[in-house]
Amino acid sequence: MDKPVTTSAQETALACLDGIQPLLSAWTRTIFDFGETAWREYQSAAWYVDRLKREGFSVEEGSGGMPTAFCAHWTNGAGPTVGMYAEYDAVPGNCQDAVTVKQPRPGLGAEAGGHTDPHSGLGIASLGGLLATKAAMQRHDIQGTLRFTGEPAEKVRGSKPIHAARGYYDGLAGMISFHPFYMLPLCNTARWDTHCGAAYAMIYRFVCDEPENWVRAGDGAPIPQAHSAVRAPGANDALMTMYMASKALRDSMLPHQGGWSISEAILTAGQATADNLPAGLAEIQYMVRVPTLRMADQVTAVLDRNAAAAAAISGCRYERHWVSKSRPGLANHAMAGIAYEALSTVGPPRWDEAARAIAREIQVNAGGTATENPFIDELERLISPQEAEAILRRDLPPSQVNSTSDDYTDMSWHAPTARFYVARPALRSANGSAYPSWVMNALGGIPATIDPMVICAAKTVTLAAMRLLEDKAAREEAMSEFDTRTGGGVGGSNWIAPLCDYEPPINFRWPEYVTTARGRDWWIPTCA
Repeated sequence: MDKPVTTSAQETALACLDGIQPLLSAWTRTIFDFGETAWREYQSAAWYVDRLKREGFSVEEGSGGMPTAFCAHWTNGAGPTVGMYAEYDAVPGNCQDAVTVKQPRPGLGAEAGGHTDPHSGLGIASLGGLLATKAAMQRHDIQGTLRFTGEPAEKVRGSKPIHAARGYYDGLAGMISFHPFYMLPLCNTARWDTHCGAAYAMIYRFVCDEPENWVRAGDGAPIPQAHSAVRAPGANDALMTMYMASKALRDSMLPHQGGWSISEAILTAGQATADNLPAGLAEIQYMVRVPTLRMADQVTAVLDRNAAAAAAISGCRYERHWVSKSRPGLANHAMAGIAYEALSTVGPPRWDEAARAIAREIQVNAGGTATENPFIDELERLISPQEAEAILRRDLPPSQVNSTSDDYTDMSWHAPTARFYVARPALRSANGSAYPSWVMNALGGIPATIDPMVICAAKTVTLAAMRLLEDKAAREEAMSEFDTRTGGGVGGSNWIAPLCDYEPPINFRWPEYVTTARGRDWWIPTCA
């Protein structure tokens, strides 16, 4: 297809990005090296807040009651408001330096946080698009407002349901959502009909605060849990009973089809110093990813029953604390068209010979064989939203409307939303076996390999934003479709209201970096 003609303001925005590309590269590496995980992205959030203030934005820090979230605004007079956002949370157990060998970042062990998707590039690409849009609005006196939110804890679908419930996505002409490619065929394209599904995340807390009530009174020993007495099993046993029961029932709760999943993580298991006392507190988190809210409710009911049984067996009580209640996504073809047209104008990212040489070195260091073209072919191709949709649907039952998981979906119920994907570097396998995870993580931090994605995505973000600001007909088409799909817009007959009826889950024992007399370290100490 012929590339669309760009406006003079769009050309200004693209030129701005060409000018600040070295800065975007350095900023991407900065966030990559922070490697902070969900709800504990203190340095990353502070960096964004400082940068945005320097760029003339007004910034609300700690938006929605989340210490590592923010909401920034810049206005150039009356006009439409366009939304963009940054994510910056990393993943525990994925600490990888930006080098061609398996190696954690200096001073840390492999169990520390690291960027996998990488959200470091996601956030900076969106920031670049934001700054270029602002520059074009100033240069060409385009009226309107830019809203940029900082979204922590995406890996547990954390911030966006909270922001949505508290009105941070209301009043937008459109929301532009970028994510690095993570699965074919969603590479250099936009989502069409099949958007991400629902997700619930919750923490079950087991508390053994009355162990004396677990058995009948004993022989009058002065210590109810004396060494020779029958003792309550306690919270650790409750957690393990919950863990095993839910593992055993997983096949009944979820079929092995359509991208459904349930996963768990043990947050707290006490207590390591007592002699014969039952553990008083233990916590386990579950993440349920399913196509519909009804399925999420069904799985939650099973988990609740398991928790009640585990608590009763072990002399405990249990509490359920919500981490996320996230809605499935709502399609908007008009917005998908705007995003894909912008991506088509930019063209797919390209990797030069320097990047290919680095990739070949990684192929060898990961136990593979260097290939002439180390990257998969799809990275430098565009695929239309409609064609990608047809491929995606091949493995899904016709009744399944949503698939896979991401919390941008909560934005889609408050504003017309475009979700697009740009290729990140992915290596070609010479023998058909998968590369270890450190390979993708390293490629996401090395400037020569990740910068092509960042600049391509930033240009796509700014062209889509400029289209919404300059093209009233395009805005109206997107909003009309939004109103139709929701049955009248926000609050309409087909609209799903925010599910967040809980406070931000910021006070749990989330993995994080700590500073003690030993220095700064990950919460699991680095091996000597």
